[in-house]
Amino acid sequence: MNSIFEKIPNFYTNNLPFVVYRKPNSNKVSGFFMNDDSLSFTESFTENGFVFAPFESSEKAVLFSNENSEFLQETLEIKSISSLNNDFISSETSKQSHIRIVEKAINTISENELQKVVLSRKEVLEITDLTVLGIYKKLLQTYANAFVYVWFHPKVGLWFGATPETLLNINGTSFETMSLAGTQVLKKDEPVVWKTKELEEQQLVTNFIENKLIDIATDLQINKIETVKAGSLLHLKTKVSGTLKANSSNLKTLIRVLHPTPAVCGLPREKAKDFILKNENYNRSFYTGFLGELNIKNSTCTNESSSLFVNLRCMSVKNNEASIYIGGGITKDSNAENEWQETVYKAKTMKRVLSF
Repeated sequence: MNSIFEKIPNFYTNNLPFVVYRKPNSNKVSGFFMNDDSLSFTESFTENGFVFAPFESSEKAVLFSNENSEFLQETLEIKSISSLNNDFISSETSKQSHIRIVEKAINTISENELQKVVLSRKEVLEITDLTVLGIYKKLLQTYANAFVYVWFHPKVGLWFGATPETLLNINGTSFETMSLAGTQVLKKDEPVVWKTKELEEQQLVTNFIENKLIDIATDLQINKIETVKAGSLLHLKTKVSGTLKANSSNLKTLIRVLHPTPAVCGLPREKAKDFILKNENYNRSFYTGFLGELNIKNSTCTNESSSLFVNLRCMSVKNNEASIYIGGGITKDSNAENEWQETVYKAKTMKRVLSF
């Protein structure tokens, strides 16, 4: 049997779908390798396999089913590396365009139509000598505490990511999720101080999740805010857990309640999504969607479990061009120049692994 890392280039070269991933702080890498290039979807989220869902919740989620794939898991033997240099520079045109949209959002928020909106941009870079395995290994080496994946389907595309955000983990009826917001650059030997803007943004996300879950869950527990590291960035995180109400809630209900979260869309959700679709001027596709294991049984529990992650810090690759997707939350206290700079820092997650 070929190892997972041998299968990655073979399947990519032969245009066969696959996904390989490693969960945060794990020493195991897992993979679904499809038997053919058929394209399947799920709307019910009752199947078993791996799901890859777009930002727009009305669109179907791609499914790699257990029935039509080979599942492999191996222990990792990759040494971590702390940083990589890169020479990619964002264009001035992209900067001014993003700043204009952010300023428009701040003005809209001041008119009380929005509390928060998450605005993103796509940065396209030319790359040479694309090495799928090389990029993926570099992601694994660089981001130990992220969900790190490479996903490919010849009818959809090639995606890489190292996301710090969990959408949800569910085992039977017990679930865990999180609110994640606020960003600052990690500075060695300096104390972490969060400004009011980031703390209020984080609280907005937490309040939204709590209010949405009240009707479908019991035993809700909201943990204290903590600071977490994601590559060279720091974020605010609040863990949330509970139990789905018997006979009235299921995984699909939970997903539809949470996705898209205010951390990737905004508040009120429908108004924020409408602003995004009218002003971002590009299609997010699977960026800020979600992906992960769907209804999997393992040796450690008797129930089926799902482990889904928000698709952040990601890029798609086509014809030797890498499209990097980055964004940030805009509130009444946002500064357009600072918001641009935040996207520059976040883009380094993918840019680092493109520097060979």
